[in-house]
Amino acid sequence: MLLNEKKTIEKAYTFLSNDPVMKFFIHSFGDEIDTLDRYNDNFAIALCNLIIEQQISFKAAISIKKKFNLLINNLTNKEILKLDDKLIQSVGLSFRKVSYMKNILHFFENENINIEKTNDSILIKKLSSIKGIGPWTIEMFLLFVCHKPDIFSIGDIALLNSVRINYSVETLDEIKSISLKWEPYRSVASLLLWKSIENKIFYKKKGQSH
Repeated sequence: MLLNEKKTIEKAYTFLSNDPVMKFFIHSFGDEIDTLDRYNDNFAIALCNLIIEQQISFKAAISIKKKFNLLINNLTNKEILKLDDKLIQSVGLSFRKVSYMKNILHFFENENINIEKTNDSILIKKLSSIKGIGPWTIEMFLLFVCHKPDIFSIGDIALLNSVRINYSVETLDEIKSISLKWEPYRSVASLLLWKSIENKIFYKKKGQSH
């Protein structure tokens, strides 16, 4: 069962519709959800793009990723590794992020790993060994690139804010408790919550105003 399969989305929507907030999202913009928007069959580059996204705004990330991918267009991973760090920085990246991205490229050049067939726990352990990759990056990789259907990132600020606004809760414990109700489709719930923030479309109970 993969997130990019239409039947998975359909099953998820049926299941999540028991939650009034999710039901509202599905009716409002369920047809806009794109499970392939961060997919890249070059897993090293997919991870590099996620490094770009770390701790910057959605709009800034789109702009920098576009420039980075134009810079590396038609280059192999080995050729990208040979690029001068300052040239890569010129697309809007810090020295540290360029270093992290080259760590990823080195890892995939040296490590013979079949991402699609590797057990999740082993994959997480291996990716965690790369300097610059933390829990958030791994969770985004599992969700958007490996298409795992049950990922919820407790470290994603936009996701947490969306839950707070739409469910009128404050604490992390409350958010965690609500997210457990979405198993085994937390990835789909996350996509809907992000779309709510992106489109500024929020659930309102009758008689409630935000």
